[in-house]
Amino acid sequence: MYTILFRMLNNEEEAADALQEGFLEVFRSLSSFKAQSSLGAWIKTIVVRAGLKKQRKTLFLEPLEEQVAFRSPIEWDQNLTGEYLDKAIRQLPDGYRNVFLLVEVEGYTHREVADLLNIAEGTSKSQLFQAKKLLQRLLKDVK
Repeated sequence: MYTILFRMLNNEEEAADALQEGFLEVFRSLSSFKAQSSLGAWIKTIVVRAGLKKQRKTLFLEPLEEQVAFRSPIEWDQNLTGEYLDKAIRQLPDGYRNVFLLVEVEGYTHREVADLLNIAEGTSKSQLFQAKKLLQRLLKDVK
């Protein structure tokens, strides 16, 4: 769970904070758990929501120019590895990155992502498509 939070937040300390906040919320809400899904899925949802909440707070606190400016692509002269892919994923805008990670890495359906992020299912699909397109551009020169 830490890994998905780190990828969402791009910051080790914030990921650790979000994980801790998520687990605190799990313990506070344990009595309200209904066995409609597995305990693991329920916990993961709470932790991811804690990460999203932390991300919104961070976005609100960042200067506007840092929010708007898209990070320039990293120039690589080595073969594509998991490390390069991870760096490219971290360059995606928050919305694209969150949908990409939840669908492609964590295995959520678009319906689940839509519910979790409070967006339309079509928006989830569109953001995933745009994320993949942008990743292709970021990684095209890496061979």
